[in-house]
Amino acid sequence: MKAVANYSVMREDSVLVADELYFQRMLSLERRRCERTESRFALVLVDLGNLNGMLSARSAEEIARSLAASMRETDITGWYRQPGTIGIILTTLIDATRETLESVVIERIRAVLSLALDPAQMRLIRISCHVFPGEDDDDSSGKPDQMFYPGVQKRDFKDVLTAVLKKAVDVSGSLAALLLLSPLFVIVSILIKLSSSGPVFFKQKRLGQSGKEFEFLKFRSMYANNDPAIHQEYIKNLIERKVDDSGGAYKIKDDPRVTPIGRFLRKSSLDELPQFINVLRGDMSLVGPRPPISYEFEKYSLWHRRRVLEGKPGITGAWQVDGRSRTTFDEMVRMDLRYIRKQCFWMDIRILLKTPLAVLRGNGAY
Repeated sequence: MKAVANYSVMREDSVLVADELYFQRMLSLERRRCERTESRFALVLVDLGNLNGMLSARSAEEIARSLAASMRETDITGWYRQPGTIGIILTTLIDATRETLESVVIERIRAVLSLALDPAQMRLIRISCHVFPGEDDDDSSGKPDQMFYPGVQKRDFKDVLTAVLKKAVDVSGSLAALLLLSPLFVIVSILIKLSSSGPVFFKQKRLGQSGKEFEFLKFRSMYANNDPAIHQEYIKNLIERKVDDSGGAYKIKDDPRVTPIGRFLRKSSLDELPQFINVLRGDMSLVGPRPPISYEFEKYSLWHRRRVLEGKPGITGAWQVDGRSRTTFDEMVRMDLRYIRKQCFWMDIRILLKTPLAVLRGNGAY
């Protein structure tokens, strides 16, 4: 494990400790690099929170500098959560395992801490090690370690204002839609009940921001109690590029499970109307990436997962108005990631204004 054990100690006065914002920026960049290159890195967290009142801010900073000095020059030390938790990003681990890191790096950290803290204080320190990608990520099962997606709190006024405006538009827009479209809800419900047996609403577990599950609502467009295996196989082949992407992401042409009235609902996007209830609940936004099903998420590449972990899902979005089912799966993910990276209030307004025209055109909807 030379990539782990070969540490060169630096002079303590030559090291810098990154503040929280910069450290989490570096964490995000390292994670994205490893998503693309399929290499590994680790995040070690040293939690000083139990020493509140026993440790001054200056002493905590000195401890952070000592830890940085004991790491490799390529590693990054800073505040994961200021001032309570010190983070250390261990880059380029090659074949290092969590067990190796715990026996080499964490022991080194404990040795450094013991020089500044007494035994009673040492017992209050919590040290954890997180490897990216982890074992669960390697076999595409389970959810990635949330420690790698800390979600840095927006700091400047513009970002805070954008978040407040987005929430205001979500609540007011969904309420207005539910009130104005209530007669349409009644008509669609009657048509569904007359055309086939089963419930009016289709309820399904989807993954929202940070991989949190929620109950996703749609008007039922399929026969009740259908077999989802056909869609699971289609999604698997689509993501793995074993089918023609021009057929569209998510939706299958001439799906035998869809009812005659369901085809009309899908073509007109009327089946999506109940999602305004999801917006009111706070599970979704009016604008954002589409929320995936768990079996879809399990087939994602690491970089695909960012569309779920970093953004709140929406009813409409850049993919729906500019690509919809005419784009490949990878292109759809890239569009979602661009939206997450560049989103602002006026971008949301532009997408919302373009949505009715996209629905009327019905391109890629079936």
